[in-house]
Formats: sequence, structure tokens, C-alpha cells
Amino acid sequence: MAFNLENTLVIGISATALFDLSKEDKFFEKEFKKDPENAIGAYRAYMLKNEHLPLKEGIGYPLIKALLDLNKYKKDGDTPLVEVVIMSRNSPDTGVIVLNNIKKLNLNITRSAFTAGESSADYLDAFGVDLFLTTNESDAQKVIDKKVCASAILSIPPEYKCDIPEGQVRIAFDGDAVLFDEESELVYKKDGIEAFHEKENSSQDIPMNEGPFASFLKKLAGLQERLPMKMELSPVRIALVTARNSPSDIRVIKTLRHWGVYVDEAFFLGGIEKSKILKAFKAHIFFDDQDVHLKTSSLVVPCGKVLYPSHSALNK
Repeated sequence: MAFNLENTLVIGISATALFDLSKEDKFFEKEFKKDPENAIGAYRAYMLKNEHLPLKEGIGYPLIKALLDLNKYKKDGDTPLVEVVIMSRNSPDTGVIVLNNIKKLNLNITRSAFTAGESSADYLDAFGVDLFLTTNESDAQKVIDKKVCASAILSIPPEYKCDIPEGQVRIAFDGDAVLFDEESELVYKKDGIEAFHEKENSSQDIPMNEGPFASFLKKLAGLQERLPMKMELSPVRIALVTARNSPSDIRVIKTLRHWGVYVDEAFFLGGIEKSKILKAFKAHIFFDDQDVHLKTSSLVVPCGKVLYPSHSALNK
């Protein structure tokens, strides 16, 4: 019988984002430099020898744990609120260490894909994934170009320790080229801030087109609606943190209203640094497209870089 995930938020996450596998990666790189032909065999022997050892939490672990904990609100007979799929470039044999750690930590993750070096991105649609979190840039780019789902490359703050109250999920988004399409951002890049404000002010009653994370935001809003408490008391808190300011703010609010999405907090910063806001919000993760913002934001909270499509003019 087919498993209906239409009302379930499905997160795909690479094993290297859920757990810290840097030691294992370094071992393979060392063996490959020393003896390329036998590196895979040496790596396999190493992984089998150590498959019962504990792994440290990866950058995506706190977010995944918090999302999975929301399933305690699932009503009998309903589908899960959240499903997580582990995506790994390891072979099934060398991936046992990941499965063992999932079981040890009592993470309710039952689906996985081990592709032995092939791209995980090719299998996301088959699993019904809404958001793919990875540390591999080529996989993220492939997902964005094919418009399979939302995707981001994760980066970890130095000495990060999650201090978000237990039971909450806190996710923050940038606006243009993340939640919304590139149109407004291109006006700003091409014609400057005055032309941008003029266009946004005159178009405030025209909803913006959807960006790469719009569908994920809508699915997240659907998750909020399945929770038993009022929206204002939801353990899932969503924030918009954007460099926009008046008069371009109204169009954003009206667009979200048009989408039927409830955002708990919105910050229109007008160029003020985002990192202090994100630190105060205590985001599990913040999604942005621009390195200038991610450079400082990634020092205080986990961040996901949203790549532009390969054909995008923003790449120029």
C-alpha cells in the first residue's frame, strides 16, 4: 500500500549534515592521495571496523531532532507530521555506522538512500522530499536547477551549541531569491535602490512570484495547521529576516497573506546586519542566498546557503 505524504513535511538530509563525519572523510582523502586504486577498499575496512562507534552531532541534528519531536502531536490514524530521509553517498555496507547512530539516539528515521558515490539529488522526488539539506554543493545545485524541492548547503557556526527551548522549532528565511523569485532583486542589482523601492511600492498589491523556498514555507504552514494549539502558540516559529525596508515591506506582507502563510516575526532591516536579529531569534537554521549576509550570520546560527539556478542572471 502506498504511503501518502501529501500532508507530511518531508526532510531529506545528507548523513554528513546530520552527523559529524569529518574524521571519516579525512581518512578517505588521505587514503586516496596515498593510493587511489585501493582507497575505497581501505575506507570500507575502516568503516566496518568502526561502525559501532558513536558519532558527534552534525550541523543539522538539532533541527531534525526538533522537527521529529513534533510527531508527538500526531493523532491516531493520521500520517506523521514530519518524516526524515537520510541521503548518503556511502554504500549500504559503509553506511551502517549512520544507521547504528540513528538507532542509538532513538531518532524515528526509517527511510534512507545509500548511493555509493552517486548523487543523492536524483532520488529526492521519489521520496517526496520538500527540503534537502546537504554539505555537497554539486548536489544542492542539481536540485535547484531541476526544481525538485528546496535545497541549501549547510554551514556551522564556530563552537555552536543549540540553546533553543526544547519543544520548539525556529526557522528564519530571507525574502528575495529565497521565498520570492529573483525579479525584485534583479531590479535592485541593475537599477539601484530607488528604482527598487519605486517598483515595490507601486506593485504592493501584486503578489510576488514564488521563489525556491516558497513551497517549503507553505508546507511548513500546513504543518502548523495540523498542530492542536492556536497558531500564535505554535511550537513552530517562522521568521522573515530581510534587508528590505519601507516602502518595500508592504508587498512582502501582502504576498504572504495571499499565499495563506502565517509568519510569526518579520524584520525589515534596511541594510542593518542580520546576525544580531538571528542570534536573538535563536534560529535552528536561517536560509539566505547572499554571502555578504551569510558571512556574519553563520557565526551565530546554523545557516543554509540557497544557490541560484545555473542560468540565473544573479550569478553574473
